[in-house]
Amino acid sequence: MRPRFPKLRELGEAIRAIVQGPFTGKGTSLRGVSPFPGVRYKIEFDQDKCIFCGACVRVCPANARAIIDVPEMAIRRNIHYQDSCIYCGQCVRYCTTQDAIRHTPVFDLASLRSDGFANEIQGELVFCEICAGVVAPKKQLLWIAHKAGALVSANPNLYLTLYRELGILETLRPCSPSLTERQSHPGPFRSDSLRILCPDCRRRVSLRESWGE
Repeated sequence: MRPRFPKLRELGEAIRAIVQGPFTGKGTSLRGVSPFPGVRYKIEFDQDKCIFCGACVRVCPANARAIIDVPEMAIRRNIHYQDSCIYCGQCVRYCTTQDAIRHTPVFDLASLRSDGFANEIQGELVFCEICAGVVAPKKQLLWIAHKAGALVSANPNLYLTLYRELGILETLRPCSPSLTERQSHPGPFRSDSLRILCPDCRRRVSLRESWGE
């Protein structure tokens, strides 16, 4: 079957598109249209304000978010998968800091490639100084410490992280001697309580220091 030749009208439209540009634009910047307030477009992180708590992951109904800890690199990955996102705004609404996730005016997300739809930021992890398990993201502990104010002294994990960040205290290396080894060679009384510990090690240290062996 012979191909159909284009009509004169179609040729005229093609020539005008070459000379004048396409009729449709790519996004609001070319069309000159401002998005309406409150419209939920592309979601972006704010690297400086995110505390990597994972609240956005827990409220996402589409499973378009993920929190992945990489202990060997001492980082936590916060990932947003745009191709799975339904732009419901739950992550923006329930963000712990209220301003670490935001909608942007960008709505043209079409692409000919299947990759490049994952937005990711990374944050530093804090580890238990006995078992080397993950305690929390550093930025989360610092955020809680600043929120607590004078009450920060009630939680060793909070004030130790804060004071080390301010340079007041020396940062200890993770994975120091195990609790069993420290029991055979104890340090000063209650010295283990003044360390950054995971909940399990904190419980065992508190029981040992309160009730003995």
